[in-house]
Amino acid sequence: RMLWDKGVGEYVEAARLLSQRYPYAEFCMIGFLDFQNPEAISEAQINEWIAEGVVNYLGVINDIRPEIAKADCVVLPSRFREGTPRSLLEAAAMGRPIITTNSIGCRETVDNGVNGYLCIPGDSIDLSEKMECILELDEAQRVEMGRCGREKMELQFDEKIVIQKYLEAI
Repeated sequence: RMLWDKGVGEYVEAARLLSQRYPYAEFCMIGFLDFQNPEAISEAQINEWIAEGVVNYLGVINDIRPEIAKADCVVLPSRFREGTPRSLLEAAAMGRPIITTNSIGCRETVDNGVNGYLCIPGDSIDLSEKMECILELDEAQRVEMGRCGREKMELQFDEKIVIQKYLEAI
């Protein structure tokens, strides 16, 4: 969902900071415009960012896998108290490095510096620094970071492991 609480504003500002030094980098956003939510980002705001050339808005995508496969990294700078975000689990399971906030729900998906980076919630400068870390990695380093993410998903978030933990809690 395109919500301010999901850190979309910080992402756009980080992209703005990086686009001057990394003109080849493409910063994409995917998600639906949730007009019922007071935290929703307006279509006019999205269009303003697109016109500025800061980000590409890909809209709603039913099968996200091809977009994750094209990405060098998946970023979710949420300020919202998340569960464990499915978008991060899917990205890591597909072998992509991830960047997210050091906040409840999100931080559990990242071993900082191993399969991605943790940033300070609400801090676009810190987010841009973490995104720059990814931009500075070579392909082999990104692939290794992604491999570590896949391994983390298999060892900690496999469906059987999660179900067993729920059963133990019950």
